[in-house]
Amino acid sequence: MSQSKILTYCACVTVSMVTWTRKELKADISHQEKMSAQKKGGKLSKAEKEQLQKEEDERRQKEDEEARLLAEKEEQERLERERKEQEEHQKLELKDKDRREDELNELRHLVEENQTAVTKWETDSRAKAKWDRYMRCDGSPDPSVQQEINTFINLWCEDPEVEIKPILKECALALRLLEELEGMLRDEPEPADALRYQETLLSIQTLIQSKLDHSTEEILKWANAHSDIETGNMQTVVQDDIITLCLWANLNKNPRFKGFQFEEVGLGFELPKQLAVSDVAVRILHTHYDHLSHLANLKSQNPSRMSLGLETREELLLEGATPVGECGETEGDGDRRGSTQQGGAEEEVQSVRGSEGRKSAVSVISMKEEGRSGQKQLEDAQQKLEEDGSQIDTMLEGDDSGEGDSTPTPMDPVIDSYEGQVVDLQQYTPLGGVFYCDVFRLPPQSQQLNGWEMRELLDTGLQPFPYPTEQTQIQGSASMKLEDSGVLTSPPVGVTVTLPDSVLFLEDPQVARWDPEGQHWKTDCISETSYDQAERKISFKMDSFYAFTLLQDSYANMPFQSWELRPLGQDSALLTITAALTEVSITIKGSKCMLQSDQERGLNHILGQWMSSSELQKAMVSAGVNIFVNQYSDKYVSVNAKDPLIEHTVYEQMALLSSAFAFSWSQWNTQCGHERLVLQVCEHLDPVPVREDSWCVYLLGARRSQRLRIKEHSEAFSPELDPGSEFHSTFLHMLRDGMSPAGQERRSHHLFVDAVHRLLRATRPLTYS
Repeated sequence: MSQSKILTYCACVTVSMVTWTRKELKADISHQEKMSAQKKGGKLSKAEKEQLQKEEDERRQKEDEEARLLAEKEEQERLERERKEQEEHQKLELKDKDRREDELNELRHLVEENQTAVTKWETDSRAKAKWDRYMRCDGSPDPSVQQEINTFINLWCEDPEVEIKPILKECALALRLLEELEGMLRDEPEPADALRYQETLLSIQTLIQSKLDHSTEEILKWANAHSDIETGNMQTVVQDDIITLCLWANLNKNPRFKGFQFEEVGLGFELPKQLAVSDVAVRILHTHYDHLSHLANLKSQNPSRMSLGLETREELLLEGATPVGECGETEGDGDRRGSTQQGGAEEEVQSVRGSEGRKSAVSVISMKEEGRSGQKQLEDAQQKLEEDGSQIDTMLEGDDSGEGDSTPTPMDPVIDSYEGQVVDLQQYTPLGGVFYCDVFRLPPQSQQLNGWEMRELLDTGLQPFPYPTEQTQIQGSASMKLEDSGVLTSPPVGVTVTLPDSVLFLEDPQVARWDPEGQHWKTDCISETSYDQAERKISFKMDSFYAFTLLQDSYANMPFQSWELRPLGQDSALLTITAALTEVSITIKGSKCMLQSDQERGLNHILGQWMSSSELQKAMVSAGVNIFVNQYSDKYVSVNAKDPLIEHTVYEQMALLSSAFAFSWSQWNTQCGHERLVLQVCEHLDPVPVREDSWCVYLLGARRSQRLRIKEHSEAFSPELDPGSEFHSTFLHMLRDGMSPAGQERRSHHLFVDAVHRLLRATRPLTYS
């Protein structure tokens, strides 16, 4: 259309509008004049009234007609718009359907390609580690070679060394061997190899405790030679990075003695009067490792196996490994392994641990019959094994599987199988290791006579001192009894512990003691617990001497408040989780991960350290910062339940794109149902925080992914498709559809993809936030 025609058309429209406006204006003026005349006092005739009423009705009809026409027009426009949107929607659906198979095949190929490359790398790494282990030539045995490890156990058993310093060095080597064995078990070996590794692991754990007991006995034999001038008693502390041994020998027997504090290590105890005047020695042995909790885990996994009793655990050792208890001991040494609980020295079956009631998972039979040799014991145990061997093999099948790299192998909650006050190790985590609190009979001390030093030699070994006494146990309901005066004849034992520097307690710690009979942690027999948060000290009392540990709720940090995964560059990303009580940031670079946190206390030993994802997970859980889940976590945490298959698939695709895209928590994820997921995403190629206006909201389902029109701060949730976007069968292709050329160049390395995927799968932020 030419410019002149346009001008002519506009002029005509203007004239028409002016004419129509004048007519309406004249009619309105006429109506107003008539109404005004009526108000001024002149009465209208009947004809005039009818005329006015007619005009009013016509005017209303005209307005109604105009409103109707406008409504019809708007409805037609709405229907037309919906028709076009439906047509567009159908076109997008057909387009998505046509390319669905290709997108799924491409995603499957990418995932399988990455997994194949990771599997090959892991196989090569294990082969290289095995070769490096062989070429190390440092004298340490290879725990995978049964002959070497048996030789190591036998030689250490027969080694007469009892000095504490050399023993601590040997224990450090044994603990490194235990780490190697645990690593081999996590690699899921053959069932026969797994059983052999477990037997070896239990044997070494038992031997470590036995050696520490022998060293304790040797120190106590010479207590009077190292007595303190001020107190008249002996107190000593020996420690390394893993073990702390605190010993106190009662040489003075002062009835006013209340207790003693080992200030240098933050441990202390309080004794009742009847022990303060007795020939006793108190030992507090703090081990940063925990060789007790796994016994409770084994029992929760296989209650029928544990019901076989102590003999089953003996047979585990005797089946293929040299019995620890028969190495380097005389005939009377069985009593050395007595229990420090009630009447422990009289038990038929005793542990080589030498601590109160702490029977090891592998123990030996202590025969009272004189003249019965160690060889005869071995033959009897082997005969018993042959009788019940098939039954044991069947029961042990459940223990052959090792732990995965991302989450520990879950076990049934302990609390479901036992009486109250038993610690559920699925709900609580022992932190800071184990504290063995024992009281022993003080060995005979040397005496000077006519220039000779004389000492009474006993072959009973380290003897526990029974407390409370058996009479008190029988008469008192809580191992205590009241005299007529109302004074406790067996008052409790006080203990003070400074929390280890290697652990972060997010809540006040709880105390649990080890029950050797039931093979689990319990919270009974402990009273008057108080915690000084400023000093990080916890004090409590026990009715006897027990091994105890400090507990924290495993899920204190859950559910998460929010989370974000953003790239820092090629094969580098930062996962930040704002948990319930703290914020945790994990930097992923290649195949390694590094923890970052504003909370330094308790985490200094792992902050800034590059580790594999599985190593970091283990270190964080041990340090008290647990943001990892297992299959039982939803029993203790209120979660936003999602379809696990969809969730797992989304984590795979997020890992593939984590070098170029940032992902974040969305409030709408709780409102989209069980079968769908909602999260915020944006392409992000710079190592800086993501701007708030950069995020887009995505809706993910089993068959379709789409970008939504709504934003994170919209008033209500709506699944409406964002204009200009399309449907895709996979989240990967949905994001690639609008990816920039620079982002397309960032193809992540398979080890980086695997590291990100493992962390996402271990934390499951889409469900636990």
